[in-house]
Amino acid sequence: MKNHVVLVVDDEEEIRDAIEIYLKNEGLTIIKAKDGIEAIEKLTENDVHLIILDIMMPRLDGISTTFKIREQKNIPIIILSAKSEDTDKILGLQVGADDYVTKPFNPLELIARVKSQLRRYVSLGTYEGVQRVIELNGLTLDEAAKEVRVNGEVVKLTPIEYKIVELLMRNAGRVFSIVEIYERVWNEPCYNAENTVAVHIRKIREKIEIDPKNPRYLKVVWGIGYKMEK
Repeated sequence: MKNHVVLVVDDEEEIRDAIEIYLKNEGLTIIKAKDGIEAIEKLTENDVHLIILDIMMPRLDGISTTFKIREQKNIPIIILSAKSEDTDKILGLQVGADDYVTKPFNPLELIARVKSQLRRYVSLGTYEGVQRVIELNGLTLDEAAKEVRVNGEVVKLTPIEYKIVELLMRNAGRVFSIVEIYERVWNEPCYNAENTVAVHIRKIREKIEIDPKNPRYLKVVWGIGYKMEK
């Protein structure tokens, strides 16, 4: 994890400083911003590998900031939410966040989620001894280039979305339950993750399907899970 840069965005200085202490002990370099506008400025000036982003901030909130970041970059975003309601978490995932942590957070949980996202992000395209390009009826995953294309057009996926597509494409025709998808992609035990997985599946469909309501590639098997059609 050394030499990786994390951007911490929160309007409370105490929280920014606390997260900096936790993550610096893990060998990470920390950049801090007090709101979304400053965060976007920092992104243009620095090579950032992960963002920890509060939802409730002045000037530009976390949801709007995530939306703007996703227009240009696919680096992992972990949302910090002072609310425990699912609506906040789901909205964050819908606009492109990869994970969320609810305040007040356990430092060990935050560190674990940061490490998990960084491992996933920096390891994309580094597997050895596996098929580098997979194609399914116009849907192509180029593992070396870390790209997914639909009929030759590059689709912008977040790291989590990419990993879900990769899992399903490498195992085309096999049905994966929500629990299996979560545990394989997030690499942690699955607890009440149905909404999290469903939101990511919906976002993937919006990006790769011509008609998301009648998907050609990513199919639901009712009562069981999801599969990528051969």
